[in-house]
Amino acid sequence: MDPALSPIVKAYDVRGLAPQQLSEPIARALGSAFADEVGISEGRGAAVIGHDMRSSSPGLARAVGDGIRSRGGDIVDIGLASTDELYAASGRLDVAGVMVTASHNPAQYNGLKLCRAGARPIGFDTGLRAIAELASEHLGAEPAEPRGTRTERDFLSEYADLLHRLVPVGDRPLAVVADAGNGMAGHTVPAVFDGLPSIRLSAMYFELDGSFPNHDANPLDPSTLVDLQAAVRDQGADLGLAFDGDADRCFVIDERGEPVSPSAITALIAARHLADHPGATILHNVICSRAVPEIVRESGGVPVRTPVGHSLIKAEMARTDAVFGGEHSGHFYFRDFYLADSGMVAALHVLAALAETDQPLSALMTSYERYTASGEINSTVADQQAVLATLRERYGSYALDELDGLTVTADTWWFNVRASNTEPLLRLNVEADDAPTMERVRDDLLELIRS
Repeated sequence: MDPALSPIVKAYDVRGLAPQQLSEPIARALGSAFADEVGISEGRGAAVIGHDMRSSSPGLARAVGDGIRSRGGDIVDIGLASTDELYAASGRLDVAGVMVTASHNPAQYNGLKLCRAGARPIGFDTGLRAIAELASEHLGAEPAEPRGTRTERDFLSEYADLLHRLVPVGDRPLAVVADAGNGMAGHTVPAVFDGLPSIRLSAMYFELDGSFPNHDANPLDPSTLVDLQAAVRDQGADLGLAFDGDADRCFVIDERGEPVSPSAITALIAARHLADHPGATILHNVICSRAVPEIVRESGGVPVRTPVGHSLIKAEMARTDAVFGGEHSGHFYFRDFYLADSGMVAALHVLAALAETDQPLSALMTSYERYTASGEINSTVADQQAVLATLRERYGSYALDELDGLTVTADTWWFNVRASNTEPLLRLNVEADDAPTMERVRDDLLELIRS
């Protein structure tokens, strides 16, 4: 792999500083390689391309398209789009797809999310490494003239119609505050919510602006939720929705202004799916609350635990024919949405569930939030494997597994420690029956990890 590519080709996508690391020539080379890898060169097929609101995104999207067309592949350009809108287009049109976005990363970054026809994921071991190696051959070569065609298509209304068919929302009037973080939800939320006459929408930071002037579009960071929490309280809204930069993740705020755990949202949506699909398989990753598999079993389903990461989860969904999968990071995956993740579909499920009751959201979620969690805590660690070895020895008398990092389970608590794929970080999640136990286990672990 060319040295220019190795720092930006990640486990699930391409991501780097733009244009310092991800330039238009590199994007063009990756587009050429992508066409060859997914078999659409020489007039054999097409790819759909979408891009987010970052200033570098239109140029990178054109470059990727030129690369595909230089190999004789056709492109369908849907322009500004959320990542889940791109997946919907890939699935609906049954063509490969490229989304130009750096998701929740700061403004100076950009990236590419790639999929095969039908929104089937491409990760490092399922095509991305091969694409990077092929792209290495194109870098520095004289650009070939485009031979494939380019067609523009507005897919937004088709995307909204698809979501309305997937998740009908009842007639209960609900006041919703949505914070787009100046990301792509500012493009998609109006189109989707226009078809929900019972919902009164209050929009926050819907202006598309890749410089993120109000806050980072990363709802995993609690500081980015503060404005939304205040707005929900001040307006007396029924709930708040926070989306990340490319709007494929959604976080929920209840009527008190309190964040709802993504694990609880996973359990709620799982129960809804199992009501329609008795005995179905539900996926949850290793850092989801243990309430998730409990509720899946209580609802008559089969829980399957997975590593963290969207390409891994999508592959496991296909293998197990799971109807739904959730990650504690706010990614939610749906079999009837081409096995892809969609923050908007998850948001509609929450609205639909709330519309079926006369309860406030906090009351509805009580049965899904059973334990006390630490949230993810990152620690900078130079020798990650040495620390993990110390933890294995220290907690060796408990149940251990290494599906993804190290998970240790006791009667009243469990924890997971995972190494970051891209940074010298260890990520810790702790959950317990009560707050004092969680705090004790958390503090003991942090002392070991940071010593």
